[in-house]
Amino acid sequence: MPLVNIMVNSRAYTVACDDGEEEHLKQLAAHVDGKVRELLESVGQVGDARLILMAALLITDDYFDSVSRLEQQERRLGEMTSAQGTLNEKVSSAEKNAADMLGDAAKRIEELAARLAAA
Repeated sequence: MPLVNIMVNSRAYTVACDDGEEEHLKQLAAHVDGKVRELLESVGQVGDARLILMAALLITDDYFDSVSRLEQQERRLGEMTSAQGTLNEKVSSAEKNAADMLGDAAKRIEELAARLAAA
């Protein structure tokens, strides 16, 4: 299990991760460090633990917003899929009606042609 050195708020931390996850862990740490730096600009130095907690809360809020938007999109997709199903049924019904009407018209034309031939 590799150990990765990361920096958050100018402090070094050594964190273990699974093989192949080193770069991803560094990206996550960079994101957390970015949030901590944003907080430093707005609230100042209030201690590492509090800054990291506040950053974690902001990141979690972003995550919950993303999950909520994803759920909304999934609902919309479900509604659109349902509407598409309804439209497909209507199209099938219209096609059947058109085919029936064409069949009836063809039958009438054949009957007229037979009467004209007999006359």
